[in-house]
Formats: sequence, structure tokens, C-alpha cells
Amino acid sequence: MDGTKKPRVAPGPVKRITLCAILFLLVFVETSRAAPQYPQRIISMSPSITETLFALGVGDRVVGVTDFCSYPKEACTRAKIGGLLNPSVEAWITLKPDLIIHQDDSHKLRINARNLGIQTLAVSMTRLHNIFKTIQTLGEVLGCESAARALTQKLQSGIQRHQARLKNLPGKTTLLLLGDGSNPGAALYAVGRSTFLGELLELAGGTNILVNPQLNYPKISKEFILRHSPEVIIEAGPDANLTPDEKKKKLEQWQRFPTLTAVKNKTIYFVGADYILIPGPRFLNILDHFARVIHPEAFKD
Repeated sequence: MDGTKKPRVAPGPVKRITLCAILFLLVFVETSRAAPQYPQRIISMSPSITETLFALGVGDRVVGVTDFCSYPKEACTRAKIGGLLNPSVEAWITLKPDLIIHQDDSHKLRINARNLGIQTLAVSMTRLHNIFKTIQTLGEVLGCESAARALTQKLQSGIQRHQARLKNLPGKTTLLLLGDGSNPGAALYAVGRSTFLGELLELAGGTNILVNPQLNYPKISKEFILRHSPEVIIEAGPDANLTPDEKKKKLEQWQRFPTLTAVKNKTIYFVGADYILIPGPRFLNILDHFARVIHPEAFKD
């Protein structure tokens, strides 16, 4: 050895690249561990759930819907898995979902999915507070909390706008019917107060003539209607989507009950939107329909 020091050799480009790659992999692994894994292949088991998922901006993750899910249009392009009561288990297996979202009373569905090793999420959409809670739950489970907050704010603001418009107007006794109230042979089913439609009716300035909170959609008689003689009668549902001629004929049939206040005041209305029975984000449209027929004077502008 001559005692001279060997020159220090700087790490070559290959060594620097290798070190950077190792650091990148370590960061990637740690980030992957920390990041929650949100469901990416979802099956929706009701129209209201489907509409809520698309309203939250996660419709691209929906791979299957029921035969009755038709809104928005994009939902119609998803695979059909049958109905709520008779879903196709074969379709479930084929679609390979990592989450099935269903109404909380679908016990058999949950058991069948569990037997197949498929994760499920039960939600409720029966009342307005349930709808808001479901939106929050979906935001947390699916990783779209900001969209859930925005949707909640939009819906609450819509309710508040209607309340402000109607705040100085007296309530009107109202009967909300599902189906044909003018048909003498048809069964009459009314909407009770403890339903999302009943809540919307009250928010729209109607005073429901059904007072028993335990009755959601009771069958009622013509005698009941005559006895309470509501100021406003609303027939709601897809079947109430009438042509002007059909509406005229139905109003003529109601004339057989001339003592009814709604008949005398000509305040019988037909709300036939296809989403009337769907407790989803479009409930603001339903509220608007009800408010405009119960208190048309508030919407003259």
C-alpha cells in the first residue's frame, strides 16, 4: 500500500435510481395501507337507492339494478337483476359485486347474500329523516362525504324555501289518495302522516285528515271522505298522469259527491309524476307539486 487515499466514488445513476425506487415503493405501500378501500362494484336493490347513488356521483360504480330502476337514464344501462322480491342470484354471482345495498326490511335478501359471501348494506328510505341518514351513511361507506353533504344541503335548502313561501298561509285539510278516487268500484288507499309522502303533504301546507299515526296507507271508504269533507283532494301516482279529457271525466265523476268541500271549491287535483312513490332525492319535486295545488296563491309569481 502506498498510503494514498482512494478517491471517494459518488453513487452512480443506477444506485440513485434503485434508491429512489425503494423509497417510492415504501411510500406507495404505506399509502395503500392507510387509504380505505371503498366498494367499486355495487348492486342497488331499489329505485330510491339507485337514484341516491347517482345523485351522489357514484353511479359509475353501480353494476346492477332492479327491473324497476329507470332513473336516471344511465341507470337503465346497468345489468338487471330482477325485482326486490325475486332477485336473480345468478346475476349477483355473474356481476361479482363487492356490496349489495338494500332496504332494511329485506331480511331474506341479506341472508342469501351472506351465504354467497357478498357484503350488504341495509338502509331505510321510509321517512325524510331516514333519507337524510341514508345519504350520510352512503357518503361514509362509499367515500363520497363531500357529495353527501352537498346533496343534503340542497335538499334541506329546498324544504326551507317552501317553508318560507308558505309560512303565513293557513293549513288546508287535505286527502291524499293513491289511485282512482272517482271510480266507484275501486278500493281507496290514502296516505297516512307517518310516511314520507305524508310528511311532504304537511310541509306543503296540507293538514292530513288521517290522524292515526299508525296507519301508513290505510284503505278508506267514501263515507269517510264525505264525513271529513277535505278542502283539497289529491290523487297521486303514475296512474294519475292523465290527458285533459281523462281529467275532465274524473272530475265529472267526483261531482256525484256535491257536498264535498273539495268538489264545491273545485280543488281536486291529479299528480301523476312517475317518481311520486319513490322516496329519493327527487322528493323536492313532489313537495313542489303538492304545495302548488294546496296553495296556488303562493306561486302566482
